[in-house]
Amino acid sequence: MMVKKKFKGIIFDLDGTLLNTLSNLAYSYNSVLAELGFPSHPTEAYKVFVGDGARQCMTRCLPRNSSVTLIETALDLQQRHYENNWQQGVPVYDGIMPLLNELESQEIKLAVLSNKDHRFTEKCVDFFFPEVNFSVVQGFDVGIPHKPDPKGAILIADKLQLDVSEIAFIGDTKMDISTARASGMFAIGVLWGFREKEELVSAKADRIVARPADLTGILF
Repeated sequence: MMVKKKFKGIIFDLDGTLLNTLSNLAYSYNSVLAELGFPSHPTEAYKVFVGDGARQCMTRCLPRNSSVTLIETALDLQQRHYENNWQQGVPVYDGIMPLLNELESQEIKLAVLSNKDHRFTEKCVDFFFPEVNFSVVQGFDVGIPHKPDPKGAILIADKLQLDVSEIAFIGDTKMDISTARASGMFAIGVLWGFREKEELVSAKADRIVARPADLTGILF
């Protein structure tokens, strides 16, 4: 049964919101560190390393005050490694597929905005959600800065032909909440991802949920 929609569009973060990519990302970066002779980090450490794009994550992984040349070399290795392993051991979070199917049945427009490089964002969405109609899929790219810059979110709103007030932005980090607030969208933080509740509260999320199923009462 169609119900009156509270939002006409939903923008999802990718890593830590739709996909649990933590182990995969940790493996990718740690493989590069080992190749260069540096110590690796526990998988849990990557919960705070990731979120701001590949370059920033690589910078955090390497020893403090690493040279620009070393960072660039390591980043190139990571990108080549990730090219061959981006889909390995990556589950869709429990409850996400039923949520996406329900949103589609309500004719709510869906989009993804990630700080992951655009080509990998597209690969992930195409591979893990082949039957979901995401109207816009956008990652970090030329002219699209990393979140929390709101440019990517506002561009998506334009492509969806919706006012920002008609869109909810869903993510697991302060980057997502700050992006939503900066763009004028309703900010929803999720607790199944990489960051803790305190971060989402501090970022002033409009709502915080523990399970995908909890979103239905908020979104429609």
